[in-house]
Amino acid sequence: MKHTAPCPCESGAAYERCCRRWHQGEPAPDAEALMRSRYAAYALGLKDYLLHTWHPSTRPASLQEEADAQPLKWLGLKVLRHEASGGDQANVEFVARYKVNGKAERLHENSRFVREHGQWFYVDGDFIGD
Repeated sequence: MKHTAPCPCESGAAYERCCRRWHQGEPAPDAEALMRSRYAAYALGLKDYLLHTWHPSTRPASLQEEADAQPLKWLGLKVLRHEASGGDQANVEFVARYKVNGKAERLHENSRFVREHGQWFYVDGDFIGD
């Protein structure tokens, strides 16, 4: 990806000045920044980053895609709410749009995050039906 291209997280900033730094190892400052960087990592195929930022208590062993699974094309992200619940816990509600098999889909989730030793981690989330 060209570093001057818009960031996939749709913050309005260039990737170089947005999620790239989180992808290169700098800790995200808050849960919303981590969630945006995780969306960008999905869009860019950065599986190692996704695993690294997933809390060990809920992290899968791998993100290997099913051999017959259709690849997703990520189309956009909208953050609806970012709510800190205590200094080291937060929730982020978002809608991610993607296309699979030529059909547009939406993922509406309320995600839980925790900060440990200065680093935010994705814990889990609840899907919200629209």
